[in-house]
Amino acid sequence: MSYEVVQTRRFGRQYKKLHDNVAEDVDSAIQSVADNPKIGERKKGDLAALRVHKFRSQGQLYLLGYTVDDTIRLVYLEAVGAHENFYRDLKR
Repeated sequence: MSYEVVQTRRFGRQYKKLHDNVAEDVDSAIQSVADNPKIGERKKGDLAALRVHKFRSQGQLYLLGYTVDDTIRLVYLEAVGAHENFYRDLKR
C-alpha cells in the first residue's frame, strides 16, 4: 500500500522549471518513494527530518528531498534538483 503524496510550494516551483524529460524521471522517482518511503537516505544535523532519494536523469544526478509522516501515511515532497548546491538551497 503506497503513501499519499503532498508537494510543498518550494517543490512545485522547482518541478515547474524542470525539462519534460527530467520531469518524467522525477515522476517515477516520486512513485518509488510513495511505494517505499524508507528508500531514501536519512540526513543528519540541520536536515535530520529529511530523507533524500538519489536518481539519474539525462546523465546527471538528481536528488528528491522529502519527509514522511507514518501516522497518517503521508509523504511531503520538499525539494528536487541537481546535486549541485541542493543542500545549501534547502537550508534556506
